[in-house]
Amino acid sequence: MTDTWWLNPCKPVDTEAYENALARQQQLTKPAGSLGQLEALAVQLAGLQGRVKPAVDQLWIAIFAGDHGVVAEGVSAFPQAVTGQMLHNFVSGGAAISVLARQLEARLEVVDLGTVTPTLDLPGVRHLNIGAGTANFVDGPAMSVAQGRLALQAGRDSAQRALEHGTQLFIGGEMGIGNTTAASALACALLDCRVSDLTGPGTGLNAQGVSHKVAVIERALARHAAERGDVLQTLFNLGGFEIAALVGAYLACAQAGIVVLVDGFICSVAALVATRLNPASRPWLLFGHRGAEPGHRHVLQHLDAQPLLDMGLRLGEGSGAALAVPLLRLACALHGQMATFAEAAVADRPA
Repeated sequence: MTDTWWLNPCKPVDTEAYENALARQQQLTKPAGSLGQLEALAVQLAGLQGRVKPAVDQLWIAIFAGDHGVVAEGVSAFPQAVTGQMLHNFVSGGAAISVLARQLEARLEVVDLGTVTPTLDLPGVRHLNIGAGTANFVDGPAMSVAQGRLALQAGRDSAQRALEHGTQLFIGGEMGIGNTTAASALACALLDCRVSDLTGPGTGLNAQGVSHKVAVIERALARHAAERGDVLQTLFNLGGFEIAALVGAYLACAQAGIVVLVDGFICSVAALVATRLNPASRPWLLFGHRGAEPGHRHVLQHLDAQPLLDMGLRLGEGSGAALAVPLLRLACALHGQMATFAEAAVADRPA
């Protein structure tokens, strides 16, 4: 029988830890609910981590990279060579996520699933060479089933390394010229939305470029319409290697009991795929921010997600999620270190 590990059970939420954390919140020296979403976050993390006082000190950031054959249709403002060049920038410390990882004292892993420059051999990058980028999904599937399974496994492997490192919070990032086109196509197929509602400028297309991008996605959706009901095959038909790796990482984290902080539009589409494949993964997914891509709002709404930040970000790389980490850490600190009314000898509100 073919292994379908992504369907394995996800770790259940610890309801006792959740209830005890909620009870603690109600005893802290502040009006009930006065810290708003920070209170809910701390209690949610407590239930996921199985401890009344949760922590997100140990942070793992994995950047998954891959090129996209659909770039041949002229859907990106940047050349494909940028994907490989950015891999070098990540490990050299010059990218935004590299800076953020240093500031957050996070472990940063860079995984190259497959670019159009397969001769890359960069120290500090895991080169998997699943393919020289995906195929053009206007003409056929973006990847074979074998390639798709390898990409899913790559994400799972990263989650396993994070687990062995004692990670308390996992952030997945992505890099791949053309991947907003893949993400928009995938979201349209899963949500049955109008392509124009979920398609934006990506790295900087003008209005004419966005219209062309919409037309390309519409052609691809028509090409693969017969398999739209099969979530996994739709991922392989329309996704990218890095998107599939994110899906695998999110599902493996939920199965292992690692909290995930989801980044922007592309990562949120991967989260959508993950929850469609295994709905029990949803509680393990927190959402870092609402990005500028128009499709992101729709995807977050469908996932019933409350992002922590809304700052017009559209960089990717896991950067928006990384920016939200201090909020999570502060939520944990407030929850764990504030005194209760009894400890502080402060009069509580009347019962």
